[in-house]
Amino acid sequence: MKKISYFNVLSGIIMIFFFTSISYGLSDVFKENIYYPKNLKPTDSVLKVKVGDRAPDFTLPAVFVEKISLSQYRGKKNVVISFVPAAWTPVCSDQWPGYGIVKDIFDKNDGILLGITVDNIPTLFAWTNQMGKLWFPILSDFWPHGKVADSYGILRSDGITERALFIIDKKGIIRYIDVHDINKRPRLESIVKELEKLN
Repeated sequence: MKKISYFNVLSGIIMIFFFTSISYGLSDVFKENIYYPKNLKPTDSVLKVKVGDRAPDFTLPAVFVEKISLSQYRGKKNVVISFVPAAWTPVCSDQWPGYGIVKDIFDKNDGILLGITVDNIPTLFAWTNQMGKLWFPILSDFWPHGKVADSYGILRSDGITERALFIIDKKGIIRYIDVHDINKRPRLESIVKELEKLN
């Protein structure tokens, strides 16, 4: 079992190495529409949860489906929540298309990815259409503004969210947290490694 797990991690890293540049280049297709903010303070919030806590539940509207609840995956899927600060910004516009590289690894580990921003549905609809087909649901934490992000403690003082990842197991328990430098993209290898630990 450990050998299979190691092989999955290794193959995932190889895939990432070869295909990252292709996937992360997707923002070039619509680069005229990308807003480039100045570098922001790396972290501007205080976490309200920790590893081992039950993840705060939520129900949010989603692009292409009506609503999604975290609790609907309990007992069925390991959930990776990817909070990104805002639509139409450079790092975010590269980060989410990049997850296409690891879809097979999510499938092998009973994983689902949920992408969340504080943007409204029309904005997310236009933005994700420009990025190309994403395999995971995109949720809007627009109203009440940032309520879900705030429940996790990652709503920034300017109303956007931290660039953060939460991995939640099938029992609804938080197993991994990465509140990342908002100006940088989290490494895919970290998600692969943590998902493998859950099996």
